[in-house]
Amino acid sequence: MKKSTIIILVVLALLVIWGVTGYNGLVTMDENVSGQWSNVETQYQRRADLIPNLVNTVKGYASHEKETLEGVVQARSQATQIKVDANDLTPEKLAEYQKAQGAVTSALGKLLAITENYPDLKANQNFLELQAQLEGTENRINVARTNFNNAAKDFNTAIRRFPKNILASLFGFEKRAYFEAAEGSETAPQVQF
Repeated sequence: MKKSTIIILVVLALLVIWGVTGYNGLVTMDENVSGQWSNVETQYQRRADLIPNLVNTVKGYASHEKETLEGVVQARSQATQIKVDANDLTPEKLAEYQKAQGAVTSALGKLLAITENYPDLKANQNFLELQAQLEGTENRINVARTNFNNAAKDFNTAIRRFPKNILASLFGFEKRAYFEAAEGSETAPQVQF
């Protein structure tokens, strides 16, 4: 074989190896983003599962707070109806999902605020355990959202950098959306009694 043929074959082999490893790396990062999204959904589902127990506990003490209790139940119902596929996380769908989850957060905040008026409720062991679980779940949601955003950032950076951007465009890898702060979240909520 000629020396030039060997050089061409070696260059082609290196290009194929680069293409395969680059593609596999992008697939791994894409799957990581999807996995992190599943973690976010899992934590929101955990919160949704805790809400009926919390509402029922409060109902026994604050039956005349019917409007607040119904608001929590309605927000939970609406939030659990919105499903977003990890492979189709557009900024619009993510914003809709986040808005629904924000409504749950707001309704829960109102529910926890009215419990201040019921000293017997605040002493109820079941309520205290549910409240602690809910606080822990809110922290888990924040961690899951941060991990998702970090995975999306790593993926988005990889598909935009040269030369992987060539592979990304060839194989249809698209930028993933981020969780962003909800509108109005920069101001502290006002609680009135």
